[in-house]
Amino acid sequence: MKNKFFRIVDTAHYFLAEKLSQSHNLLDATAGNGHDTLFLAQNSPVDAVVWFFDIQQQSIDKTINVLAEADLAFKGRPVNACHTKVAEYIDEPLDIAMFNLGYLPGGSHILTTKATTSLTAIQAVLEMLAPGGLLSIVAYPGHSEGYIEQQQVCEYLRGLPSTKFTSASWKLINQENKPPVLYIVEKK
Repeated sequence: MKNKFFRIVDTAHYFLAEKLSQSHNLLDATAGNGHDTLFLAQNSPVDAVVWFFDIQQQSIDKTINVLAEADLAFKGRPVNACHTKVAEYIDEPLDIAMFNLGYLPGGSHILTTKATTSLTAIQAVLEMLAPGGLLSIVAYPGHSEGYIEQQQVCEYLRGLPSTKFTSASWKLINQENKPPVLYIVEKK
């Protein structure tokens, strides 16, 4: 049996799972293939709402289908827009938000998240987090834009005031090829 704890996305899910059972306003800021959206929908109360954003219509469509196949489409709120627009679409405090940065798995590696837009979105989401709310960010420094993005996200999170937030990071330390990094932030 493979230990899923060493897949960084599974580690993010592990840290969020306990809080999800009492969470009602959820965000997947980078829908991709729908896996994080499905995780949020499956592990939250029946009346929870899961907003999912992506600039690629194929990601929105895929995520809608993933939720429908699991009979959870009623929880989903698709938004075909950049994650920098979250505050324009959501006016509720967020209990949990997830970012899985980089490019669409199985898609073009040219179209990728960028440090500038990701930081803008992360800042907005941190403002929107409810007290006790959690934010997870998985960054992929293995490609040039991802390396810049991961460095800037790390610096930004490192500078958050400790009176308002607790932030931490996890990464595999004996892997080659710049493995992904997980950040978890809790709003106090």
